[in-house]
Amino acid sequence: MLRKFLLGTSLLLTAGCATVPITGRRQLSLVGDSEMNSLAVTQYKQTLAESKLSTNAEQTAMVKRVGQRIANAVQLYFKQQGQSAQLDGYNWEFNLIDDPKTVNAWCMPGGKVVVYTGILPLTQDENGLAVVLGHEISHAVAKHGAERMSDQLVAQLGSTALSTALSQNPTATKNIFLSAVGAGSQLGMLAFSRRQESEADHLGLIFMAMAGYNPEGAIAFWQRMAAQSQNSTPAFLSDHPADAQRIADIKADMPEALKYYKPR
Repeated sequence: MLRKFLLGTSLLLTAGCATVPITGRRQLSLVGDSEMNSLAVTQYKQTLAESKLSTNAEQTAMVKRVGQRIANAVQLYFKQQGQSAQLDGYNWEFNLIDDPKTVNAWCMPGGKVVVYTGILPLTQDENGLAVVLGHEISHAVAKHGAERMSDQLVAQLGSTALSTALSQNPTATKNIFLSAVGAGSQLGMLAFSRRQESEADHLGLIFMAMAGYNPEGAIAFWQRMAAQSQNSTPAFLSDHPADAQRIADIKADMPEALKYYKPR
C-alpha cells in the first residue's frame, strides 16, 4: 500500500512539473493558472473589504501609475519572448492600503497588487516604489505562488487536487494560498526560497528598467531594507533578509538591466 502511494505521488509530481516563464527553471506546478487567478480575485476582494484604503490621493495615484508602467513593461517583455499567453487571465489592479505599521507589498496571480503605506518611507520615491513593484510582480509572473502552493498541498494535504482541497479543507486551502502568494500574516508567511528571491530580483530589475525607472536605485533600496531588518524584519522580506549577498547579486545583474533602461 505504501509503495503504491509513493509511486502514485511520484508520478503526480513528475506530471506536475512546469517551467518558469523566461528563466527556464523547472518548478512543481499542481495548481493551474485559472485556479490561482480565481482564488486571487476572491481573496483580493476580501482583503480590500477588510482593509482601509488610503485617502492620500497623491500616494494612491503614484502606486497606480508606477504599477501600470511596470505591468506594461511585463506585457511587452513577455510579448517579445513569445510568451504572451502566460499572462492570459491577468487583469491588473493596484491599491494602497492605509497601514503604517505594515512594511509590505504583494502581487497575487492575475495581477492583483497591494502596497501598504508602511513601506513608503523606505521606497522614498517613485523609483524606489518601482523596485518593490517590479520585485513583487516578478514573483507573480514567475508563478512562485503556484509553486509554493503546490509544495504545501503535497506537504499538508498529500498532493490533493486543489478542487478536492477546496471542498474538503476550504479554510486550510485559503490560508495556504494567502501564505503562498505573500499575503498572509507576517508570522504565517511562507518563506520564498533563495532561488525564487533571486529570480524576482533579476526580473524585477529588467521590468523596472523597461518601464523607465533607473534599476540602479535597487541597490540603495535594498541597503535601506537591510538596515531596517537589523531592528525588526519587515514582512516584505518574507523571512529573507536583504543581506550583502543579495545586494552583490543585484550589482552583478545590473549591466543586463541597464541595457533595457531608457529614462522617461
